[in-house]
Amino acid sequence: MMKAHYCMMAGYNTWANQRLYDVAATLSDADYRRDCGAFFKSLHGTLNHLLVTDGIWLRRFQNITSAVPDQLDAILFDDLATLRAARIDHDRQLQDYVHALDEQQLTTTIRYRRASTPDIQEQNLSSALAHLFNHQTHHRGQAHTILSLLQVAPPALDLLFFQRQMAPK
Repeated sequence: MMKAHYCMMAGYNTWANQRLYDVAATLSDADYRRDCGAFFKSLHGTLNHLLVTDGIWLRRFQNITSAVPDQLDAILFDDLATLRAARIDHDRQLQDYVHALDEQQLTTTIRYRRASTPDIQEQNLSSALAHLFNHQTHHRGQAHTILSLLQVAPPALDLLFFQRQMAPK
């Protein structure tokens, strides 16, 4: 039962990111980079933050210890096209990871080092996945507000819209 939920959330995550990037691609470069007072200032900063943190979490889930950015506001990609390509690739990796899990794996504990401190943390995998998807939704909400402030119609990103669109006809 948990696995089906997380598979749905991984699909929703991909769907919502695609919709957000579709609108971002219509912006001028100046608007895309405009400081609108959001936590990561601009749409550019917000989208990069999401890719930074998603990469950190996916490595944790997979127990990969390769270097990760130690700044949550790191700019991984300076142009939207390259950032979008990386987002698409990451969302595919995340979906593949979640779909490969079984119910037992979702109950396991992961150990990881926080990005900002050397502290070792332990957390249930299903709780960590819930955080990842909730964190995405939180910052996509900020991106939605940035688009509104730029007077650009933001896309509908509600989970309910995704569920209705994906429901068997």
